[in-house]
Amino acid sequence: MLSRELLRSDPDRVARALAARGQEPAVVEQWRRLDRERREALARVEELKRRRNEASAAIGRLKASGESAAAEIAAVAALKEEIAALESRLGAVDGELARVEQALPNLPHESVPVGADESANRVERRIGEPPSFPFAPKAHWDLGPDLGILDFERGAKVAGARFTVYRGAGAALERALVAFMIDLHTREHGYLEVLPPYVVNSASLFGTGQLPKFAADLFRLEGFDYYLVPTAEVPVTNLHRDEILDEGVLPLRYCAFTPCFRSEAGSHGKDVRGLIRQHQFHKVELVHLATPETSYDELETMVGNAGRVLERLDLPYRVVSLSTGDLGFAAAKTYDLEVWLPGQNAYREISSCSNCADFQARRANLRYRREGEKPKLLHTLNGSGLAVGRTLIAILENYQQEDGSVVVPPPLRSYLGGLERITAGPASGGGR
Repeated sequence: MLSRELLRSDPDRVARALAARGQEPAVVEQWRRLDRERREALARVEELKRRRNEASAAIGRLKASGESAAAEIAAVAALKEEIAALESRLGAVDGELARVEQALPNLPHESVPVGADESANRVERRIGEPPSFPFAPKAHWDLGPDLGILDFERGAKVAGARFTVYRGAGAALERALVAFMIDLHTREHGYLEVLPPYVVNSASLFGTGQLPKFAADLFRLEGFDYYLVPTAEVPVTNLHRDEILDEGVLPLRYCAFTPCFRSEAGSHGKDVRGLIRQHQFHKVELVHLATPETSYDELETMVGNAGRVLERLDLPYRVVSLSTGDLGFAAAKTYDLEVWLPGQNAYREISSCSNCADFQARRANLRYRREGEKPKLLHTLNGSGLAVGRTLIAILENYQQEDGSVVVPPPLRSYLGGLERITAGPASGGGR
């Protein structure tokens, strides 16, 4: 959430920033009106309580002296009624304020390109050259079934649309990618691996900004305050919720593998073919907790670490800075890593790395203490390191051969028992 101090002291800045994100800036004035009403009501309640206490004391003195206290008793009764009415209104105003505050997105960092949508995104750099083929490259939704390693039909049969069964070398390749990514991030990049729960409670989802705004995108377990994780960002960022960390332990850098579950509400008709947009997929997530002074350096570090996975696999990609109109709800700045997919003749997102500044920390009460100072909100960052299924897509499409086989990138072969090439047949998962 945004700080109330900022909304009070610099509403024009907030309104401009919201407008740059495509939000209605009038909501700032709505918040200020509610905030004024709340503070005036609080002051009035305190004044009435003071008068009630004085009247109650007077009643005691009058009764002790044998005098009538009828007028004072009537006054106290009236004051109690007015206080109760004001406190009831305060409860309603607090609820309205919370709804407004919880719907306000984070403010973009000054370096974010301004624009209405993804067309204003800025390409920062390209790494690697897209391969050229002496044949027409296939998309993964053809390669996978032809090799017998991806089964979209049986995935839909046992679960529904946007679920897939991986078979043989496909399942092994997915597993190998997870191990390769975790090993790279822990052994070379210095991350601490965690294995968090795959279900989270509503407090965790509120802390990272999925609730209440994006409830429709979540899978909830009926009868419980449990949700399937949409990303490991949620449980990992919340590991230190309501804690005060010593500055000396920062930055904390965690990596975690989890399945991810998303209803993809509102995405009907978009990316429905293949593995691009599934209800269930695997991801290795990177989470940093940092001080405000270092968080943007941490963002650059995170982008470099995520990109290293693609570089080791020799997959061409580009780094894109998202515009104000394309930022996620909690992000102050985001870089997308987009991998080249020759079967689709396009770059597609494979990682999104974001600095959320203190937006999530305020919701989750994540703080740190510098020696001799009061606790402060820390900054949270998250990014994919990488989306596993999309990395598998990129390997299939970039390493495909004219005979329909797929060469296994050298860094993955030790995870696959020395397998160098995926070909059609029972050993690869065929036999449909």
